[in-house]
Amino acid sequence: MDIKCNLIVDSCCDLPHEILKDEGVYLLKFPYIAEDGEHMDDLYQSVTPKEFYDKMREGDMPSTAQIPYPDLQAAIAWAASQDKPCVWLSFSSGLSGTYNTIDMLVSQAREENPDLQLEVVDTKLASVAEGLLVFEALRQRQRGLTASELAAWANEAQWFVNCGFMVDDLNALKHGGRIPASVAFAGSKLDVKVLLSIDLDGKLSMIGVARGRKKGFKALAERYAKGCDKGSESRTVLLGNADCPKDSQKLWELISKEDEGAVPLESSIGPVIGSHVGPGMVAVVYWGEDRRNSASVSDRIASRMKASN
Repeated sequence: MDIKCNLIVDSCCDLPHEILKDEGVYLLKFPYIAEDGEHMDDLYQSVTPKEFYDKMREGDMPSTAQIPYPDLQAAIAWAASQDKPCVWLSFSSGLSGTYNTIDMLVSQAREENPDLQLEVVDTKLASVAEGLLVFEALRQRQRGLTASELAAWANEAQWFVNCGFMVDDLNALKHGGRIPASVAFAGSKLDVKVLLSIDLDGKLSMIGVARGRKKGFKALAERYAKGCDKGSESRTVLLGNADCPKDSQKLWELISKEDEGAVPLESSIGPVIGSHVGPGMVAVVYWGEDRRNSASVSDRIASRMKASN
């Protein structure tokens, strides 16, 4: 099949680096700042997951930032220089201002170059949830979708990406301002493992709690069994872990008992997402029900109001 479009993706998709090495795929790297200075999230080409998370275990609390303007402008220039239209799948606007910056810069670029063929999609997803969308977008690209078709596909497909993840320690999320300090304090005192997902606005949302990791794995597997689409053409189940591959394997064993047709894809949670979740996080992502249908009526109304503004 003749490939009809290129792709721009970012390192917050947390996919294995080799998956993104296809010709016509441009990888943008988010920065993170550790005790020894600034680094770029290159999907573990320059540091191993163990090296990164061991530093966090030793007390390093890295921070993150948006992709620098020059890097975004370089991506736009690359898209303009290619002989194919391009689709840009962006990290959730609910967790970073990067998408809004991209939107602004692309609008400015179009004023100078009205023929710029670049479709930008706010995936409203993060980490391996964003990764599953990117992984399938690569397959749809291979099947011959045009840029406009692939962008339309991504804007609709994002709602069918279901995910659940569990963090081992809530302090990293508290430090990054992703959850209230009171939730982190209660979780640490009660040995409660908070189960999280991504809401319709692309932000973190709590979906449950479990006493201990073993019960947390069971809850994630049960959530998968309830929500997965066993009739989907793509049966890929993306499993992410923050330097705890044995725990990821335990979760997979539970999931595979529920669904023998599922195909696992293992991935390490990258340094940027890892800076916020800390070591020990496990995640499962899969194609499932339309998340818009499971949202409360008030949340659906609120999302429509935001979309219309």
